[in-house]
Amino acid sequence: MTSHVFLFDLDGTLVDSRVVIARHWALFAERHSLELAPILAVCHGRRSADTIAEVAPSLDALAEAAVLDAGEESDVDGLVLVPGAAELLDRLDPSSWAIVTSGHLALARRRLEAVGLPVPDVLVTGDAVEQGKPHPEGFMRAAGALGVEPSVCVVVEDAPAGVAAGRAAGARVVVGVTTTHPAEALREADIVVPDLQGLDGALEARPLRVSPAPRP
Repeated sequence: MTSHVFLFDLDGTLVDSRVVIARHWALFAERHSLELAPILAVCHGRRSADTIAEVAPSLDALAEAAVLDAGEESDVDGLVLVPGAAELLDRLDPSSWAIVTSGHLALARRRLEAVGLPVPDVLVTGDAVEQGKPHPEGFMRAAGALGVEPSVCVVVEDAPAGVAAGRAAGARVVVGVTTTHPAEALREADIVVPDLQGLDGALEARPLRVSPAPRP
């Protein structure tokens, strides 16, 4: 474990926030007379504004995202740890891991604090990047901040957009966690696990595919 550098997603990977996310997207859907299911199918792992631009292109995505994100930030009812998350982070040197999330900075800090996880030294949030997942910018920034190349990193993600971002960044290995999506939706990951409890063994047991070079 100590030889790996980890780039973790947050929601669905370290913190199970499905209840909160569903609650606030339901309010958004109700406000705009939209079907909720298609929104929930694409919102995980992406910035709120990017999701809104896709599902409701006639709306002001940035303004609507600000309302939705503020609601989520103030709501911690139902947040729980993904099994194994706390134990895994306890074993890691603080200089060997980072979080790359599509949520904004205040939301990320709020969720980590709500479940008792540490705020890492390197925390790349959706409001700090030009392009959100599935673009690799966030993971490439996090690797750079840790002083390493993405090619030595293990990306841990729960959503197809995040898996795609990790692969595009050129991560050594991409792990999919089936918190928000079934294994078949994460088929581009090198390893798929139900939670973080057995990640050590999974990394040791599985051969790793060669990742493509990062995009210029």
